[in-house]
Amino acid sequence: MKVLTVTGYKPHEMNISSINDERITYIKETIKRRLRVFLEEGLEWILVSGQIGVELWTCEVTLELQEEYPIQLAVIPPFDQQDSKWPEGLQEKYQLILMEADFVQLLYDSTYKGPYQFQAKNKFLTDKSDACLLLLDEDNPGSVKFFLEEAQSKSEISNYPMFTITPFDLEDTAQEIQNEQGENWNSN
Repeated sequence: MKVLTVTGYKPHEMNISSINDERITYIKETIKRRLRVFLEEGLEWILVSGQIGVELWTCEVTLELQEEYPIQLAVIPPFDQQDSKWPEGLQEKYQLILMEADFVQLLYDSTYKGPYQFQAKNKFLTDKSDACLLLLDEDNPGSVKFFLEEAQSKSEISNYPMFTITPFDLEDTAQEIQNEQGENWNSN
């Protein structure tokens, strides 16, 4: 596997309303741990559309991992100005990521025109990747269900591996981090 698409929930789908929410730390750490395994196996590219939430956090993690691994980041927004209605802090973060990414290409060279742009984005991401990693709670798939349906459709035709990060994985990471912090605090 050389190219991995990563996607998942938007912040509001996880009831995250602040960029300082501590759950983001656990999500990013879980993503980082999963990506390290793939990197050790030869992963070369992370592919995202750049939407807020899991995808932007994956971009931040990927840029951090570039200090250790020869991983590249490709951001393929479905349309121009996808960040136009986001909060200002997230717009700034998104613009910085676009500047630091190794490859950026709009799927449609226009602003939002209709849902077909998102459908085309999901097809493009599955067509251009060897596998996907989804932050997913199957009981509450949220907007990621549309990507999941496209990935499942591709998987039926060809061997398209779908890896997941579940709420249980996030809980495990949170518990490990809290245990480490507790040990560090007790040793001081």
